[in-house]
Amino acid sequence: MEDQGVNPVTGKGLPDIAEMAPADGLKSMVDRLVEKYGNPGREAGDNLEHWLSGQVPYAEPGILRRHLAAGQLDLLFDAFWQVLPFGTGGRRGRVGYGANRLNPATVAMTVQGHCHYLRAAFAGCRDLAVVVANDVRVFKDLAGTYRFLGEDHPLLGTSSRSLGRLACEIYAGNGITAYFAEPRVEEAVISTPELSFVIGRLGAAGGINLSASHNPPDDNGVKVYDAFGSQPVAPEDQALMDAMREATAIRSIPFARALAEGLVRAIPEDLHQDYLDAYLELYGDTFIPRPELPVVYTPLCGCGLKTVGDLLGRLNFPVRTPPRQDADGSFSVIPFKAPNPEVPQATAPARDFADEIGSGLVLSSDPDADRVGLEVRQPDGSWVHMDGNRIAAILGYFLMLDPAGPRRRGLVVETLVTTRILGRIVEMAGGSQIVDDLLVGFKYVADVLKSLERTGRYGQVVARPPDLVLAAEESHGVIMIPTIRDKDAAPACMVLAALYQRLRMQGSTLLDYYVGILEQLGGYADVGRSIAMAGAGGVSRRDRLMASLRDSPPRSLAGYRVRDILDYWDQERFGPFVSESDKLPRNVIRMSMDDFVVTVRPSGTEPKLKFYCQLAPRGLSSLRGMDLLTQVSSRAESLARLVYGELLARLDLELGPAGLLLPDIVDVDRKREFEQTIQPKLHAELARSGKGSLQELLDWLRGQASAMTPGADPLPALKAPIAFLCDGWKAELGADPLFGELDRWARQ
Repeated sequence: MEDQGVNPVTGKGLPDIAEMAPADGLKSMVDRLVEKYGNPGREAGDNLEHWLSGQVPYAEPGILRRHLAAGQLDLLFDAFWQVLPFGTGGRRGRVGYGANRLNPATVAMTVQGHCHYLRAAFAGCRDLAVVVANDVRVFKDLAGTYRFLGEDHPLLGTSSRSLGRLACEIYAGNGITAYFAEPRVEEAVISTPELSFVIGRLGAAGGINLSASHNPPDDNGVKVYDAFGSQPVAPEDQALMDAMREATAIRSIPFARALAEGLVRAIPEDLHQDYLDAYLELYGDTFIPRPELPVVYTPLCGCGLKTVGDLLGRLNFPVRTPPRQDADGSFSVIPFKAPNPEVPQATAPARDFADEIGSGLVLSSDPDADRVGLEVRQPDGSWVHMDGNRIAAILGYFLMLDPAGPRRRGLVVETLVTTRILGRIVEMAGGSQIVDDLLVGFKYVADVLKSLERTGRYGQVVARPPDLVLAAEESHGVIMIPTIRDKDAAPACMVLAALYQRLRMQGSTLLDYYVGILEQLGGYADVGRSIAMAGAGGVSRRDRLMASLRDSPPRSLAGYRVRDILDYWDQERFGPFVSESDKLPRNVIRMSMDDFVVTVRPSGTEPKLKFYCQLAPRGLSSLRGMDLLTQVSSRAESLARLVYGELLARLDLELGPAGLLLPDIVDVDRKREFEQTIQPKLHAELARSGKGSLQELLDWLRGQASAMTPGADPLPALKAPIAFLCDGWKAELGADPLFGELDRWARQ
């Protein structure tokens, strides 16, 4: 396919192949890459040369030539040192130019590879069909990475929707029918869980979703789904990756022609109602909604109003959505532009809105509507963020043990890093089963459901799994019906809305409900943290840290003796790797102390290391109420901070208490910069004479910390560490009025 004419995604003109980088300019850049980065630089140079050759569809060689002319050495290295990896179910990363970026070229090769895979997997089947979904993302280069290209270049305006259209063109070009939401409507979306549902209902061979889930707006991704509506696991994902590596020649036909020929079709509208009906049936007579108790729900500018919003509306809950939080691919009003229910600050505007209308509940979902968030207002007006483990505990208890709940019995599924309290709930309920040792990722939950549902020779179901009560993971993922094989915020929201209204009528809150669970079942607590590390150097650090834990296992952790270590790469204990793709999800090390467990693993899609501290009770505590919650939560958080520091020490890095209080969306080098540079400058600003107003100080601080959260206001990220610093500086600076104003601001 020639890289000429018009880019099918943006509609902008493509440079002629003749506009190549001069050979001496390319050679000079490759030499500089090798000189600075060694062998990885040589790999980057080889990839860059290939993309400049005109052999890669949609590669934009003219734009890459402008990278060379502008001397963008570091950017070119990061964009070309590897091919964007196929990680947890797909490819995800920054939108940009190059092999290690998400762009029309990497999406096209992914989709073409999926076509090859489907043709091999369903050999002899003439009527293959897939479902193509997309969320709301639009690339606007908010971080300013490509300012040197000016205000108009081919990737600006690239959206999940436009990439979805490109995918449809490629499926059609390979003779595979693509079902697409409202093909003639530019703003149409479909969520991840509804994609899973539709694949099953249409009997499709699989599907994809153009989405980066909860990532920042400059990111995007493509997730691949199988015929069961789930993401494939090893060794099937290895066959998919192999097919993608071999996909270079792209076959496509124009979207309008594919639509006219029936190779692109609209997803039947009645399937959306069927999706909602499945949950309406599950809800049954759980609780009659009260119109006088508003429920605040925010899709965090994503597509959740089509799922969570429609479902709560059908159930007659009085749903209110904060202003400007419906579909917006730049997530403009979301703090940090981080549309992630795991990030407490993300729902700050929604909490303010809830205060205005008198609601004590904020529900949220991420841009593709698969993760659920929960914020609870206390009688004193303060808000409490409930993490994924607490949400899972509340749902599990309500569904199985609550005397006023449905008292369901059946199957509960969780990953090995999800709260252990679910196992205790299943034990107390009786007549039920739990699977609780799964690798991290919801695709392993789906794999359990697939393995329990046997089919006959002609595909008919001959055995179904036990009734599914709940499947949950710590990263805010839940399902409640087995016909949807990826997490879904909708059923969690409908249960939480009902429980909130019931409790409010009784003068109680969802936090009180959770504390009551701990009083009855024991002081469980869970804390998950991430050590984010940017770029190729971050990947190297991440891998070095995992190697260090294997080569020199810790004898103690956070001051406690390590009793047992499980390494999921141990093939004698956990079986041989079934494929190369089996290694990444099994790159997990689990260390057990007397009453807590720490599990460490690298992210499948980003240069970060994740770890989880799970605290289990030794027995029932004599403490009650908030005293119990404060004790176990504080201990778990303290352990997590100590573990964070000890893991960093294996990389010869160090962070103090203030740096450790920065959100984990900030990478470790920026955290160190805060402590080493911004912190002493702030102290000096507060100590000098003739200082200005609080607003002037905050404006200065915003400029100093702007690199921490590119394209977003960094001030919300600084409140916790500045409050900590003010405690230490109070004796010296406490009499100063500006210091007092800053201290009060940090604690708001």
